[in-house]
Amino acid sequence: MRAHMEEALELAASGAGRVSPNPAVGAVIARDGVVVGRGFYTAQGVKHAEILAIEEAGERARGATLFVTLEPHSFHGRTAPCTDAIIAAGIKKVVAAMEDPNPQVSGRGFERLRAAGIEVEIADEFAERAARMNEAFVHFMKTGLPLVTLKAAVTLDGKIAAPEDNQGWITSETARAHVQTLRHASDAILTGIGTVLADDCRLTDRSGKERARPLLRIVVDSQLRLPGDSRMAASCTGDVLVATTSAASGERRCRLESKGVRVEVLDGADGRVSLRAVVELLAKEKYLSLMIEAGSKVNWSALESGVADKIFFYYAPKILGGMQSLPVAGGAGRRRRADAIVFHDVKLHAITPDEFAVEARLDKNVHGNR
Repeated sequence: MRAHMEEALELAASGAGRVSPNPAVGAVIARDGVVVGRGFYTAQGVKHAEILAIEEAGERARGATLFVTLEPHSFHGRTAPCTDAIIAAGIKKVVAAMEDPNPQVSGRGFERLRAAGIEVEIADEFAERAARMNEAFVHFMKTGLPLVTLKAAVTLDGKIAAPEDNQGWITSETARAHVQTLRHASDAILTGIGTVLADDCRLTDRSGKERARPLLRIVVDSQLRLPGDSRMAASCTGDVLVATTSAASGERRCRLESKGVRVEVLDGADGRVSLRAVVELLAKEKYLSLMIEAGSKVNWSALESGVADKIFFYYAPKILGGMQSLPVAGGAGRRRRADAIVFHDVKLHAITPDEFAVEARLDKNVHGNR
């Protein structure tokens, strides 16, 4: 069983960046220990992993075992229920890595299969890996909001920028290439106007891989200072959104909209854009994941407001020191160590022999973490 489920997970991973707003799913059909059908889902392909595996197996699916990374769905959506196809194919047993967190499915697929006389087994030892593969989907189904990841490249003393010349990079080319895998897996990316003005960045997905939908590039810009000739605006093909306030100039709004840039007024406190409103807007439009690549102030706002769900910090073997170099999170900060924002589920990732990344989730159950 282990080898077949491992293969199903590998197949599911092939859907990274290609499935939103649906989950990545892989399926393997085995008969007498021999694989007779394989499939994985992509949004462009429409057909679900189970259906593709059944089609490849043909008559060999009868009496076989289906290994799948997520509970087969049992309702009519864009496609007919996978459970119906599994039953019709004569599958004898279904082994799934986890239950679907979608309340429309959540156990109903298993119930339908059992009612048809199909043996169902949940492979608990693979559940965590399957859930992590679909972390954004699981989060969205549980909270109704996209998973928000705060990404930063930092020195060992936690700095992201020097006070004067910021030419060059903090991290290596290898680390920067790894960032592209995170962008590719994200539905949207957000930065502040200060970063855009300083770097004239585009924030595109440069992985070169197929996507289910364009990466939505978001600029938090309270006064609509984004230049019309910036690389962000100039490269817009309906994939740039500027979040602003009601105090912004109508003339500037018209100028940006003439470039195809979408402008949304999302007022927050103190005349600034509400990051919470940005996240809620993305939720309405079924964007499952947002990555923040911004400056010190926006980073702190995301953490302090509780908008960020997790961090992914790349550490380089460097120290800037000084009191003027910008920390990864600026703003007012917390005044007491006892009030520090707390993280859990910490994981270390080796990037190069001298670089590493820290991935961790905000512990929102801790007092002071909103």
